[in-house]
Amino acid sequence: MRIRPYQEADRPFLRTLYLAARKATFTWLDQSEWALEDFDRSVIGEKVIVAEREGKIVGFASILLHDNFLHNLFIDPEAQGQGVGSHLIGIVEQNFTRTGSLKCLVKNQKAVSFYLKRGWETVSTGDSSTGEYYLFHFRLKR
Repeated sequence: MRIRPYQEADRPFLRTLYLAARKATFTWLDQSEWALEDFDRSVIGEKVIVAEREGKIVGFASILLHDNFLHNLFIDPEAQGQGVGSHLIGIVEQNFTRTGSLKCLVKNQKAVSFYLKRGWETVSTGDSSTGEYYLFHFRLKR
């Protein structure tokens, strides 16, 4: 597995991956207006890192560096459960300069379990247009 910085040539693949992963994960949400271009809006101003296996893009993460905030972590549905997310989040955690944070929808139990196993802590809950979410923190070990 190779984790590398985003390149503009990745955009078509990441658009497709983002849409497919969202549709496979967020089955309870209205997906009727989701589009490939949603990826573009979702990563504006963020550092994007890409996971490749055997030359094929299998996942990505995007981080708001100045906020130490993991905004997106999406894995190709066919590659889930194969360590891609663990590799990506390991790199994300190395990019944090202080306590990191992320929001995860409560109904996304697979992701909630993943973050808890990685040592992230639930610090609060909130409501968004897509449902209730947990705010997670990752405390740097110095």
